[in-house]
Amino acid sequence: QVQLVESGGGLVQAGGSLTLSCAASGRSFSRYVMGWFRQPPGKEREFVAAISWSGGNTYYADSVKGRFTISRDNAKNTVYLRMNSLKPEDTAVYYCAARSGPDIVVVTPTRYAYWGQGTQVTVSS
Repeated sequence: QVQLVESGGGLVQAGGSLTLSCAASGRSFSRYVMGWFRQPPGKEREFVAAISWSGGNTYYADSVKGRFTISRDNAKNTVYLRMNSLKPEDTAVYYCAARSGPDIVVVTPTRYAYWGQGTQVTVSS
C-alpha cells in the first residue's frame, strides 16, 4: 500500500503559477503510475495528468496541455504538478493518486486505488 499527502495549494491570481507536491509513504513508489485529478466546485472529478514509473511517459488532459507539467522524483517518493498560466477555471480541489499494476498511464479515476486527501487551488480573476 501507499499513503499520499498533497501540498502546495493556495490562492493565486490568473496568469500565476503554483507547484503541487504529493509525498508518498510505503514501499515501491517507483512501481506506481501516478496521476493528478481535480474536482471543480459542483462538478465531477476529472483527470489532469499522469506519469509512468520512470517518468518517461506522461499524458495530459487537453485543458491543461502546454500549461501544466507532471514530474516525479523516485528517490524522494514525490510527484509534482507544475501549473503555469493558471485560469479561474483551474479552481478545484486537486488530488494525487497511485495505480499499481502495469506501467500504463490511464485517465480513469477508478483505475487508481490510492488517493490523497486533496489540496485546494483557487485562481482569482
